[in-house]
Amino acid sequence: MPGKVKAYELQSKSKTDLTKQLNELKGELLSLRVQKIAGGAPSKLTKINVVRKSIARVLTVMNQKARQNLREYYKDKKYLPLDLRPKKTRAIRRRLTKHEASLKTVKQHKKDIHFPIRKYAVKA
Repeated sequence: MPGKVKAYELQSKSKTDLTKQLNELKGELLSLRVQKIAGGAPSKLTKINVVRKSIARVLTVMNQKARQNLREYYKDKKYLPLDLRPKKTRAIRRRLTKHEASLKTVKQHKKDIHFPIRKYAVKA
């Protein structure tokens, strides 16, 4: 297994390929840790860091793909899961929507209908 994996190369792989690569990397990390305890070469010890970062990249790509699939699935649904909704701030999330803010009460609606604003013609 070559040391460093590139994220853009992982994007095109399928989920099974990513899982297989993850297992290989974890196995490699295990063997490197055993060599570290046994007193391996310094070059092996520096490779531990590279393998750990590669595992992180693979997991990141897997999570990105999963979230992308979920977004695709929930695109036309009425409700989104909480973790797919925009974060913003608590106050903004609780604020009235544009539609709710523009609504008028029944009383105000009747008032507008029965007493419209008068239009005056101004003589020049």
